[in-house]
Amino acid sequence: MEHAAEEAALRGTGLRVVQVLSWPTAPVLRGVTVAGSAAEAFHSRAEASVEEAVSRARTTAPGVEVTGSVAMGEVLPVLTELSAPASLIAVGSKGRGAFSGLLLGSVAMHLASHSRCPVLVVRGTAEPSGPVMAAVDGSAANRAAVAFAFEEASLREVDLVATHVWSEWSVPPTVPRDPSEAYARKPGELRDEEEALLSEALAGHAGRYPDVRVEHRVLRGRTRERLMDASKGARMLVVGARGHGGFTGMLLGSVSQAVLHHAHCPVVVVPAEGDR
Repeated sequence: MEHAAEEAALRGTGLRVVQVLSWPTAPVLRGVTVAGSAAEAFHSRAEASVEEAVSRARTTAPGVEVTGSVAMGEVLPVLTELSAPASLIAVGSKGRGAFSGLLLGSVAMHLASHSRCPVLVVRGTAEPSGPVMAAVDGSAANRAAVAFAFEEASLREVDLVATHVWSEWSVPPTVPRDPSEAYARKPGELRDEEEALLSEALAGHAGRYPDVRVEHRVLRGRTRERLMDASKGARMLVVGARGHGGFTGMLLGSVSQAVLHHAHCPVVVVPAEGDR
């Protein structure tokens, strides 16, 4: 709740606290509706939970207009619908009823895949003075995530660490112009190309956010492992919902899934512009 309140304060927006209430269903309750005092008890408990959350949010961000409500229906469809007009939706990494062996709750994973707006999944430890970290792969689907990361760094007045991970296996070989030449690249040529890719992906944003100091970080290795390790000490990690090689039918990329489960700091998943 504190993270959501801080985001609303930074963005100068209101905050809506929502708890979705679904009547309990089980095989023994098939054909039976929850009514009367039982229904009122469930609703009252949900309202009390929302009121507590609203109070915490107002304490964290006194200048933010905070409202609360209890929505009826199935949790996942309701929250997905509520994400459409929102600028950001914040959820915990594990919901009510989660246990120590569960790495990521079903609600967080569903929203990361289906939300119409960026999703902040609160996990790990956010370093208050740490930089905003952006995972950059140069794809069209990743552009919205890069723009979001610049905005976050500007709002928080912290550095932006733009991180691009590559390996020989992640870049397809280029057919040489002269058939007599080998496919192998000259030493250092591939890394130079990956550095150019990162610079190109960031081009234009510096002019819109001159206050943001950007560190270009090009890492060689396995993308998931390098990003998870690099997330230590960051304020948040921003990733695109679908990365390089993603396609319309892919709801959430494998790299995004990995960092949602294992990153050391909160993660923001940003859908591509065409997916909003």
